[in-house]
Parts: sequence; structure tokens; C-alpha cells
Amino acid sequence: MDDNGGESAGTALRRLRGPRGLDVAVAVAEAEGVCGHPVVLRRTNLDTGESRLVGIACGSRRGSVCGPCAMRNKRLRETQLAEGWHLNEEPDIGPREPDEGAQSVMAFRADLLGMGLEAKASGNLEELEEIRADLADVDRQLREDHDVRGKLPGLDDEDQDETKPRRVRSTRRRQDAPDLPRKPVQNRTIGREYAGKYRPSMMVTTTLDSYGAVHSAYVRDGRVQRCACGKTHKQDAAFLGTPVDPKAYDYRRHARDAVHFAAQMDRFFQNLRRAVGWKVQYFAAIESQRRLAPHAHIALRGSIPRDVIKQVAAATYHQVWWPEHGDPVYGGRRVPVWVPERSAWCDPDTREPLRSFEDALPGEDDDPAHVVRFGNQVDIRGVLGGTEEANRHIKYLTKYVTKSVGETYADASEAHRQHADWLLAELAVTPCSPRCPVWLLHGIQPQGAHSRMNPGQCKGNAHKRETLGVAGRRVLVSRAWTGKRLSDHQTDRQEHVRGVLNAAGLPVVATDAEQKARVAWEPVSPTDPDAPSRALLILQAVAERRRWKAQYQQAQTLLAGPRAAPGGRAGDGGGPA
Repeated sequence: MDDNGGESAGTALRRLRGPRGLDVAVAVAEAEGVCGHPVVLRRTNLDTGESRLVGIACGSRRGSVCGPCAMRNKRLRETQLAEGWHLNEEPDIGPREPDEGAQSVMAFRADLLGMGLEAKASGNLEELEEIRADLADVDRQLREDHDVRGKLPGLDDEDQDETKPRRVRSTRRRQDAPDLPRKPVQNRTIGREYAGKYRPSMMVTTTLDSYGAVHSAYVRDGRVQRCACGKTHKQDAAFLGTPVDPKAYDYRRHARDAVHFAAQMDRFFQNLRRAVGWKVQYFAAIESQRRLAPHAHIALRGSIPRDVIKQVAAATYHQVWWPEHGDPVYGGRRVPVWVPERSAWCDPDTREPLRSFEDALPGEDDDPAHVVRFGNQVDIRGVLGGTEEANRHIKYLTKYVTKSVGETYADASEAHRQHADWLLAELAVTPCSPRCPVWLLHGIQPQGAHSRMNPGQCKGNAHKRETLGVAGRRVLVSRAWTGKRLSDHQTDRQEHVRGVLNAAGLPVVATDAEQKARVAWEPVSPTDPDAPSRALLILQAVAERRRWKAQYQQAQTLLAGPRAAPGGRAGDGGGPA
């Protein structure tokens, strides 16, 4: 205390510089592997009617958002990759009977579909678009959470004009593409066995084509080669991968290839299966090269001749049958306007409707709007399961799973930042889907056009800096890789823990009745007066995590003790035999 009865300046300064309680709680959560951004949900037991607020992990897959959740997802991916890479028996992928959850979601979808048809009949376009978005979310839930396959009926199915000729594309291969071998595809996913005990697999890396010379520091015969700029660079130079001449760099083709890279990968896997004659399974991780172009590291189950893989990569292409979209027709302050009387987007000067997406599509004799191809570099390696090399490749394949595509390169120089800005500028005028509002800048009405669109302003992930055009999933896994979903691998980990606790005679975390109870989850608004604080949710999760960890370690000690004791049996020490 000073002479005036107040706190000393040193004490006040020390308190001002001290960390906030929430920051300490988040730091403890990260150290314990607990989510620091829990989501509040209301859990209602449909059998008993009991309702309570609970905090669940946010489930983010990006380490910059939530490190513990991202690392948990990475460990699951490592497990998934390891289990499926060198299988000796065919996984069980037969169709399952629809569970109650899938039926419940499908019933809700039926209600949405009925409401959408009523809104469509009454001309309520705003409500119709909201229902379309809800249907898209429900369809995603059916496919991702319940593995529902096949086409789901939509709001536009009844609009199909049977008298209108169906647009048919030729299936003939392009004349500028190499021939592609083709065999009847056998119904097997396991590769060939060698010497009665070896079943090797493959590690393949595919890249996109070049869009212009970039600064490089390639090493050949122990010497760094001269760059295209005429100089020799150090291998740790921050500007490596940036264009030597930005004006000559083809940013348009780069942006379009990035947007359609996932479709190109699908073509590659289809062609590979047809070329080798069996259902090759894959685990692919999409990353960004230093030049900001996406490439894929692929784990292939089974052994395939290297010449065949290179031949398939060279012969694979993806044709984009969209309307031609070169330089934008509109921009700046001169953009299309919505005319309610015409229920269409129109030219700002003539008030004439823009061409529809369907009318602007190329004809049967026209060229596609774009063609995606791989580059010449295809890295191929053989891998044996259970070896240190396999473990190293597993770590390498999942190295950047916790980062977005835009975070996989080091933003270490002004040249890299400028390179990303120019690419983003091209992505801003590159449509990412048939419903993308960017089509309006090209004088074309996108599919499902409505008044709430902003010309050239698309909320799709393809236009964001963190994706750099790659808007889809970062990890591509074939259906028969392990025969399990990622959530199934998480359940396996939980069942393992339960098995250890049961074997040690300790109580499990939840009773069988709680596991089988029918529950409903509802989001809770942060402004809800009953919603607990974030710090409280974090500390509760930390306490629960520490309790579970101590219980698991106790079970391991009980199970290991009798084995370590001289003359002891596995069942001694209080645990079940």
C-alpha cells in the first residue's frame, strides 16, 4: 500500500500483465488434449425426457482453430491409413440395413421436400432457396453420417422436360491424349502376394502441369542447378516457387486446375482401376506445393508396375463442360441487376435477361471450357507393411492434415504474398460451381439464380485464401480402404479403452443404458441465460479428461502387475481372468 492507501504501482502493473483466467484454462486444455472451443448443445433423452446442457468438442480439423481437435483427427487418419494400406483380407463393405437415425433424417427430408414443393408452387422464391440450403445440409448428413448412396429426389426433378433432347457428350478420348489401357475390373481390392509372404503397396505423388517458370534450387549430382532466372539460389531461399516473370505466368489455368483438381483425381483412380483390372484402393492427402499449386500424395494398396502408373497419369484428363468463361464481361460498378418483373438477372443498360447456364453450355461439336491434366513429374515408391519406411510414409502423408491448403506454404516473403494475391484475384473471377454468383460477371445466370445473389461475390471455399482454389476435402479415401468410416475408427479406440477398463474390473465411462438411449441434440445460443461459460465448459472437460486418464492408467497397472510378478497369472490381482 502507498501513502494514499492504494496499491503500489508494481502490484498494479503485475496484475495488468498477468494472464486472463480463460487464457490459462485454454492453455491447460491444450496441454491435456482437450478442446478449447467447446460447443454448447442441449441433450434430450427421448426415452426419459431428461434434458441438460453439455459441451462437446468443436471438431475442427485445423490446428490454427483448435489444436487438440485437429490432432485427434490426425491420429484417426494415421490409424485409418495404417489399417488399410497393407490388408491381407478383403474388407467387409456389403450394404447395411438402414438404421433408425438414417430413417429419422430421411423422414425430416421428406417434410422439407414437401415444404419446398409448396413454396415452389406458390412462387415464394426466398423460402424456396432457404429450403434448398436445408436440403443440401440434410443430404450431406445422410451421405457422411449414414453412408446413404444413390440419387436423392430434388425439387427440380419434376421440371425435367421429357420432350427436350438430352445433351449427350461423346465418350471418345481426346486425340491429344495418350492411349489408356483397359481391362475388365475384377471384384477384389487386395494386391498380389510375392514369395508367399510379401504383399507390397505403393506411394505415389502426382502434380499438376507447369504454368510458367518459377524460382527453383534443384539438386542434380550433388550440385544446385541454375534457376530459369539465370542465377543459382540457396535451397532455403524464401522466394522459391514464385514466378520468375509474373506477367508470363498463367494464373487463369492455375486457378481453374485448382478448382477442378478433385475431379481430376477421381478420373485418375477410375482410369487406374480400368488399367490394372482390379479395384485399387487409395488414401490420398492433397497439399499445396511451394508454387501454390495443389498436388496429391497417394497411398495405393497393392503393387502396380511403375510404367502403368505413369502411363495412366499421362493419359488422365478432366474436361470441364461449362459455359466459356474467359475475361469477365462485367466488373467494378457495372454489374448485372435483378429485375423482379422478369425474375432474372439482366444487363444494367438494356435490362435484357442474361443467358441461362443451360443455354450457354457448349454444343456437341464445341470444345470444353477447360481441360485439366497432370504434369510430367510422378514420384512412385514401393512400400512394405510393418517396416520403418511404412511408418515414415504414414507420418508424411498426414503431416499437413491439421493445416488448410493455404497454410501449407511458408508465407515467408513478399514475393509469396504477391503470388498468392494474384492467384486469389484470378480465383475471384473463376466460377467454382454451376451455382456460383461469379457467373454473373461473365454474363451468364447461374443455376438457381435468385435476387439475394451478389454478382461476383461467392461464399464458396474455393475463393478463400486458406484454400487457394481447393475447396473440397483434404483427404480422399476409397470406400473399401478399411470398410469403416472415420467415426468407426474413433469408436474402435473408445471400445479398446472400455475393454481395458472391463478387464481390470473398473467401471466404464457410460452405462450400456446410456449408450443405447435415444437422444436428440439441439444447438444453444450463446445469449441463452442458461448457457454455461466457455471457461466452465473447458475446466469441466479437463477434469473429466484427467479422471478418465487416471482410470485408464490404473487399469493398465492392474493388468500389468500380475504379469510382472514372479509366478503370477494374468488373472491374479483382483481383475477377471
